[in-house]
Amino acid sequence: MFTGKVAVVTGSTSGIGLGIATALARQGANIVLNGFGDAAEIERIRSRLETEFGVRVAHDGADLSRGEAVREMIAHAVEKMGRIDILVNNAGIQHTASIEEFPVEKWDAILALNLSAVFHATAAALPYMKQQGSGRVINIASVHGLVASVNKSAYVAAKHGVVGFTKVTALENAGTGITANAICPGWVRTSLVEQQITALAEREGTDKESAARALLAEKQPSLQFVTPEQLGDMVVFLASDAAAQITGTALPMDGGWTAR
Repeated sequence: MFTGKVAVVTGSTSGIGLGIATALARQGANIVLNGFGDAAEIERIRSRLETEFGVRVAHDGADLSRGEAVREMIAHAVEKMGRIDILVNNAGIQHTASIEEFPVEKWDAILALNLSAVFHATAAALPYMKQQGSGRVINIASVHGLVASVNKSAYVAAKHGVVGFTKVTALENAGTGITANAICPGWVRTSLVEQQITALAEREGTDKESAARALLAEKQPSLQFVTPEQLGDMVVFLASDAAAQITGTALPMDGGWTAR
């Protein structure tokens, strides 16, 4: 489906991002991975994707909290791969605290990575996509881009910002062959959510699986976690020709969370 196309996926050395990169590689896209981690493990992931799917895979360890580094990552991707067809802004961090107790440095870090990096990557990629006459910008927002939860002021603000930014991107590029959409997942059992499950288990004096069920029961009616594979398949759809007239949307994948 995507043979000869190039996808840049931020935060893709584990979790949701790796699931997305894998789904795109399975469809023939060449991949630029991004993220931190053990160098040997990242090389193992890069090599496995190349071997398993017969595509080119590179890794860029850009620090996405720095706008200049984000823009350089896009330029390097085009320099190495020759083009950029699909940009998936996925990288994110989390911290929980009440507004009055929220550390300023945590607020700044979350806004920089979860929102500003989306702006910088998109701004850098759009000129290449316009030159090609086609492109897909797919932002992994969150159900917290649509609704709020207590103690998550920075994350909720950033993800609402991502949804709004996605709509502006779509409007500014309507009719150019470039689309922009946001996916808004509910609970996905990533390392970020695992930390919340562990904290809940400790607070309630219960085991982790009981805490996980309680977490789901509070917000997600399906009582099932969204999987990275499901998110990867949604990205594949939004990047396909079938989704050429889907733009400016915020698509919930939340097990019914926002249907309440």
